[in-house]
Amino acid sequence: MNPICEDLKSLLHALNWYTRRKFVYFAIKFEGIKNFIVLTLMEKRGAAQKRVWHSSMVGLASVGILTSGIFGGSSLISSNFPGIGDPDPRFVDSFEQFPNGFVLTGEQDTHTAVSEKPRSETIEHEVADGETLSSIAKKYGISTDTIKWENNLDDVNAIKPGQQLKILPVSGVSYTVKSGDTLESVATKFSANEQAIVDFPFNDIPDDFSLKSGQLLIIPDGSPPEKPAPKKPQPQYIAQGPASPAFSAPGGASFIWPTQGSLTQYFAWYHPGIDVANRIAPAIAAADGGTVVVAGWPDGYGYGNRVVIDHGNGYRSLYAHLSNIYVSVGQVVSRGQAIGQMGSTGRSTGTHLHLEIHYRGVAVNPLAILK
Repeated sequence: MNPICEDLKSLLHALNWYTRRKFVYFAIKFEGIKNFIVLTLMEKRGAAQKRVWHSSMVGLASVGILTSGIFGGSSLISSNFPGIGDPDPRFVDSFEQFPNGFVLTGEQDTHTAVSEKPRSETIEHEVADGETLSSIAKKYGISTDTIKWENNLDDVNAIKPGQQLKILPVSGVSYTVKSGDTLESVATKFSANEQAIVDFPFNDIPDDFSLKSGQLLIIPDGSPPEKPAPKKPQPQYIAQGPASPAFSAPGGASFIWPTQGSLTQYFAWYHPGIDVANRIAPAIAAADGGTVVVAGWPDGYGYGNRVVIDHGNGYRSLYAHLSNIYVSVGQVVSRGQAIGQMGSTGRSTGTHLHLEIHYRGVAVNPLAILK
C-alpha cells in the first residue's frame, strides 16, 4: 500500500481517537456542571435561584410583550368573552399571576369583577364632613377595625373633619420587624397565617422566609395581641363534603373537594385560590375528570410540585405544594381519582394543598363551585 495512504489512515485514526476522548471529557464536565446547577436551584433553593427566577420573569415578560400583539394591532382579549382574557395556548401552565388583574369572585357575585391596581403602601386619608369610620373603611375595601388599630383609635365615633388617617392596603395590621423576630413568631403574635404573610406580594419575603430588622410587614387578617379580634370559625372540609355558597358557575360546572383538612387561607386578589391544611398529608383527588397538562416542578415558581388538569369545558384546576405526584402529563383522570399527596414543596410554610380553579384563564373562587 502507498506509504502516503498509510500515513493518512494513521492520522485519521489518531484524530478520531483524540476527538472521542475530548468529547467524553467535555460531556462529563457538562454533566457535572448541570448537576451542580440543578442541586443549587431545585434542592437548596438559595440566592442563585432567586436571581435566575427574577431574570427568567423579566425575559418571559419581554417575550410576552413582543408576541402578544401589542405591536401588531391584534386583540388581546377574546371578543366572545369581553373583559375575560383567554390564556395563551403556547403556555401549558396558565396558573401564574395574570398581569391584567381579572378575578371572578364568585362567592357572593356571579359577575366578573375587574379589580383596581393593587395598592402596596399605607396611604393618608383626610376625613371629610359627614364621613364615618365605617364609610371610610367601605371606600377602601378594608375593615373598620383595621383603621382603628392602625390609628390607635379607642372610639369609632372619635374622628372629625380634617383628621388624617392611615389606611392599610388590606384588612389586618402592619408591623415593623424587630431583632429576633421570625415568620412564625410574627404570625403567632398577630393571630395570623404564616402563608398569608408570605403570599402578600409586597412584603418582599425571600425564599428562606428570613426577616430583616426594621422591615415593614403587612399582615393580612391579623389582629393586635392586646385586643385580639374574634376569630372567624375555620370550617372543616372533606372531599365531597358540604355544599358551598349558592353560585351559578359558568358552564354549569361543579367540583368535589379534593382532600380533607382545615381551610387556612381564603381567596383574595393576591391569593387566587384556597389553602387546605392537614398535618397527616392525605391524598389529593381530582376535583373533576380531565387531562393532566402539568405534573411536576417545571419551573422555579412558588407552587412547587403541582398537577394541572384541563377539564375540557373551559376550566382548569391546579393542585400545588404536593410531596408526591401519581399522574403524568397526557394522562386522562376521572373525578375523585388520587393524583398526588399533600406536601410543603415550593414557597410553603407547612403541609397544605393550594387549590386554584380557572375559567378561560380567569381565577374563580373555589368556594363558589366546590360541592
